[in-house]
Amino acid sequence: MTTPTYAALDAWIDSHFDEQVRFLQELVRVPTDTPPGDNARHAERTAELLAAMGLQAERHPVPAADVQAQGMASITNLVVRRRFGAGGPVIALNAHGDVVPPGEGWRHDPYGGEVADGKLYGRAAAVSKSDFASYTYALRALESLGLVKQGAVELHFTYDEEFGGELGPGWLLSKQITKPDLLIAAGFSYQVVTAHNGCLQLEVTLHGLASHAAYPHTGVDALQAANRLLTALYEHNRVLRTRHSQVAGITHPYLNVGRIEGGSNTNVVPGKVVIKLDRRMIPEEDAAAVEAEVRGLIEAAVALSPGVRVEIKRLLLARALKPLPGNAPLVAAIQRHGQAVFGEPIPESGTPLYTDVRLYGEHGVPAVIYGAGPRTVLESNAKRADEHLELADLRRATQVVARTLFDLLHA
Repeated sequence: MTTPTYAALDAWIDSHFDEQVRFLQELVRVPTDTPPGDNARHAERTAELLAAMGLQAERHPVPAADVQAQGMASITNLVVRRRFGAGGPVIALNAHGDVVPPGEGWRHDPYGGEVADGKLYGRAAAVSKSDFASYTYALRALESLGLVKQGAVELHFTYDEEFGGELGPGWLLSKQITKPDLLIAAGFSYQVVTAHNGCLQLEVTLHGLASHAAYPHTGVDALQAANRLLTALYEHNRVLRTRHSQVAGITHPYLNVGRIEGGSNTNVVPGKVVIKLDRRMIPEEDAAAVEAEVRGLIEAAVALSPGVRVEIKRLLLARALKPLPGNAPLVAAIQRHGQAVFGEPIPESGTPLYTDVRLYGEHGVPAVIYGAGPRTVLESNAKRADEHLELADLRRATQVVARTLFDLLHA
C-alpha cells in the first residue's frame, strides 16, 4: 500500500507546486528584518494565507515589554494544529520567519520573490521562509489522502531565531502552548542534522580614564588594554583547535570578536572600549565551564593593564543540540525517503551553526533539522546578497517531509 501512497503524495505536491511557489513569494514580500524585529505583520499575513487554504492559525502575541527588552518591536508566533485521531504522536514542524536585514549588493529585489532560472530570490527565501512553504504543503498533501486516522501535526511558525529563540519556540514551550512528541525544524535537503554547536556571546566593557592626547600620562588608555585582551582572545583559538568533536560535520570550538566600539575623538586617550565576542561550543562541552573559562581569560588579560576596570555581560547562552534517543524514527524515515526522492544518500550529521531547535531538545522533544535548501548555507547566499532557493529542492523536500509524516502517523 505504501508505494502507491507515496506516489499519491508526490503527485498532489506536483499538481499544487505553482501554488506553493506563489505562497512562498507572498511570504518573502513581507519584510521581517531583525533588527528591528517588527514581525507581527508577517505573522498576520501568513495567517491570512493559511486561512485561505483552510488552515486556521492560532495567534500567540508575545507581550510587548518582553519583546522590547530583547531589542525587537513585535512578535506574534503562529501555531496550526491538525488532529487526525486519538492516539499516535504529535509531530511539530517549526520554521522561523525573522531574518537579518538584506544588506548591499543585491541584483534581485530582496523583497520581490523573483523567480529566475529555477531559483526564487529574496531575503529569507532559503532561511527559512522556504520551510513555511514546504511544511504547509506537506501537511496539506497528507490531508488530501484521508488515510491517516491517528496522531497530529502542528505547524510552529516563530519569529525569534536571530535573537536566540527564547521568545519563539522557547516562549511557546515554556507557556505550555505546545508539547509535541517529535520535531522537524527548518534545514536543508541533503542532510538530516541531529546536533549543532552552542553559542556564548559576551559584551566586555573596559573602563579606563579619558585624557587629552597631549597629556596621555594623565589618563588610562582603555584601548591599549583592549589590544592586550584581543591578543589573548585570538591566541585562545590555538587551544580551542585542539578540542575535537566526535560529531560528523562539527570540528572544534572557536572564538570570534565581532564588534568593537570605543574612544571619543582622535586627540583623546580612549577612556572606554566595548568588545562583543562569540564563543561557539561543540556538543561535548559544558556551557557553564566554557563561560567560566572565557570570563577567567578576560579578567586575567585585563589585570595586566593597571587602572582598567572590566565589566562582563552575557548577551546570549545557547546550549548545543544533542541527539535524543527518540529521534531515530525521524532520521530513518527522512533518510529513506530522501534517498528515494533525491536519488542520493542523505547523511546524518551535525552543524557548526546554532539554532532555536535546541530549545525543543531542552524540553525533551526529539528533533531533527531538515527542509528545503542546498548542501551548504554558502550555496544559498543565506545572510548575504541574492539569497535564493532552488525550486527543485523545495518540491522534493516537501515530498520527503510529507512521506515522513505519513510513515510516522500511519504506523
